[in-house]
This record gives sequence, structure tokens and C-alpha cells, in this order.
Amino acid sequence: MVKMFKNKKVTIMGLGLHGGGAGVAKFFCEQGADVLITDLKTREQLVRSLDKLKKYKTIRYRLGEHNKEDFINTDLVIKNPAVPAPSPYLKIARDNGVEVDSDVNLFFKLCEAQIIGVTGTKGKSTVATLICEFLKTEYKNTILAGNIGVSPLEFLGKIKKDGRVILELSSFELEDLEKSPYIAVATVIYPDHLDRYDSMEEYIESKKLIFKYQSQNDYLVLNYDDQIVRSFSNQAQSKVYFFSSKEKQNGCWLQENKILFNNELICDITDFHLVGEHNVSNILAALTVAKILGINNKNIKKIAKRFKGVASRQELVAVKKGVKYINDTTATMPDAVIQALKTFSNNRIILVVGGQNKGLQYKELAQKIIKTVYKIVLLPGTASNELKKELSALKYSVEIILADSMETAVRKSSQIAKKGDIVLLSPGAASFNLFKNEFDRGDQFIKYVKKIE
Repeated sequence: MVKMFKNKKVTIMGLGLHGGGAGVAKFFCEQGADVLITDLKTREQLVRSLDKLKKYKTIRYRLGEHNKEDFINTDLVIKNPAVPAPSPYLKIARDNGVEVDSDVNLFFKLCEAQIIGVTGTKGKSTVATLICEFLKTEYKNTILAGNIGVSPLEFLGKIKKDGRVILELSSFELEDLEKSPYIAVATVIYPDHLDRYDSMEEYIESKKLIFKYQSQNDYLVLNYDDQIVRSFSNQAQSKVYFFSSKEKQNGCWLQENKILFNNELICDITDFHLVGEHNVSNILAALTVAKILGINNKNIKKIAKRFKGVASRQELVAVKKGVKYINDTTATMPDAVIQALKTFSNNRIILVVGGQNKGLQYKELAQKIIKTVYKIVLLPGTASNELKKELSALKYSVEIILADSMETAVRKSSQIAKKGDIVLLSPGAASFNLFKNEFDRGDQFIKYVKKIE
């Protein structure tokens, strides 16, 4: 690959904790760029990401602060998706004629392979991963990257023109796009990130950016059962395919337990190991993309039988003394917890919940809890306070057990759980008051569950 950034000064704004920032840094180092990483987090907070960059000795760091000179004396600023657009440092860069970009948008500019993009408030990781598994059966040069903690730039030099790239795209990543994927998929839209967006309408508009630049030769795959997502078709320039678990559509749809694409029988929903109504929708979304790209039904069935889901999403961690421990740490909003409670409603549930609020409402979750939950183990945070207030207003006398750490939450849950119960970590909130991120929260849950005797 031509080293187009050789000797260029590149400021990476936000190394982050998930691994994507480290991937960006590797790409520019291997391009021969002069790389500086700046992050408001400290070296101690970023130690896991920094460990991934140990061999790149030329990287310069400014940690625990930003300095405006780093945004002036540079050729390019690459912003982490978590950095909000109004950041004064981005304004400094632009005011001084410095180009500001994101790794995902840069990837779209440079990648010659077909890109399949998946967005939605929930389901995007499962759908993107499942699409990748289907496509790999017939397109060997298939890459999965994006919001899953992997920068697509890491793979740019390995991707062939006839390959396929599946990107999970958050609303933050979509904000920077100047090009749309060949196939765009939208799963479901729930209220989320209202601490970043001024309104639900603004959040919805950010999701629409996934198909903004599509042409009539591209494809848009939409969830017909979600009214907000269904309405996206009104603004589409591309070919629209709907999937539905309720009625016949031109994409994949469900008739009793049979999955059909148009009128073609693909497989049976019971061929899959995934549970819950939301996963039926996720399967239909992924299969619609697979059929648009002509994946053979025999290959689809092979993947269906072996795909066990994505880690941290209603993941069975262990069964101890007949009690199932489920890690659903990526449920960072109330609607996601409601879906999890529906999935496990046939069991007595001890719910580990709580954390920091993202500007969301907890009334509907409280109403669901009073119908389905045996006891609550509550982690601290502003969302937890809101949930307690809503439960109190319903005059519900469920026992709320307070826990100041994940270790305490797991220990107290295990003490009250009996054979046949489910201990469900489904927080419905952000994690940053107690944990590095939601994955650290899930990792700690797994760690302490494994210590139960």
C-alpha cells in the first residue's frame, strides 16, 4: 500500500479504552507518520491501550490534558468518535487550516472493497458479527471492524478489492461520514445518548446518516417492525429491503418458525441458538444481507447451528449450584434491560442493575421490574437513583440490595439465589462511575462469578 501519510504530522485525539484508538495509531505509525496521541485520561487509566503500542517507540504522548499547539502544529487531526463535534480543540485545528477527520470516514475514502454498515441502538454487534460469519463462507476476504473496538484502518492494507467489510457503526461514528456503505442496515431505535444529543429527534437524525450518501445502486435494509426505522425508507435513494417477524416483506420474514426471503424458504428459526424476540429480529436482518449478496442456504444453516452469539450480550457465564449467571453488560439503556427481562421471564430473576444516567427515563423499566424481578442488586449512580424513585412512585416493595462494587453485587446475588434462578447483569446505564467501560464491568462480573464456590 502506498504510504500517503509518510512524514505527515498526525494528532490522534482520544486513545480511548476499547482498542480502536490503538488501531488508528498503529496504522499511521506503519504509514511512516509522525504520531502524537493526546487524551484527557491519564497514563494509569489508559494502561491497557498503551500496552498495545509498546513496540511503536516513535509515538509521542500528551496524557491527562490537551494542548492547543498539538492542534495547530500538525497536518491532520483524527478524532475519537467519543469527542463531541463542538470541542474547542477541533475548532482550533480548523481555524488554523488543519484537516479534521475520523478513522471510519478516512477508511470509507480509502477502501475499495464493498462496505456493509450496521447501526441501531441495540442489535448492531450481533447483526454485524452474524453477517460476517455468513459472508466468510463464500467471501474469504471478509473483515469485521468498527464500533466493536477495532479500527478498520488496521486492516486497510490487507483488504482486497473483491473483499467485503462489515462495519458496526455507532451514532458517534456516523456523525463524521461523508460516504455511505454499499449496504446499510438499521436494527432498532430506542432513546439513548441523550446526554450528548439535545433531543430524541437529533439522535434519530444521527442514525439516518448511514444512508445519506447512498445511490440507487445501493441497498438499505430496515426493520419494518420498528416504526422509527421503517420511516427511514421515506428519505432513501437506494433499494429498500424490509425484514419483519410479523408479516411478509421483500426481505427476510417469519412465517410460524420458518424464515423466508420473499417466498424462498431459507431455514427454520429453531436452527439458531440465539434466544429472545430481539434476536429473531437480529437474525432476520443478517439473513436479509446474506441473501442480497447471494449466500447459499446450505452455508447459512451451517453458521446458524454453530453461532452462539456475541460476548457480553445476554451471555451465559456459568451455572453455579443450578443458578445461571448472565452477562448483559452492553445493556446500557432501560429498553435493553426490558428486552433482557422478556427473554428470561420464565425464571425467577435477581437483577444487577444501575450506574450513571445518560439522560434517559426509567419509568417503563420500573413498571417491567415489578412484574418480572424477584430482587434487585443496585450498583451506585445517578441512573440507580432515578430507578429507585420510579419504583417508589409505583409503591413496589421489591427488596433492593445495595452494592458498592461488582464483587459485592455478585457475592450478595449468589447468597440469595436458589436453584433455577437467574442472576442477570443488565445495568441499563453507563459504567464510568465505577468501571473503565461497560466491558470492564462485564469482565469484573465474570471474574467474581467464577470465584463462587
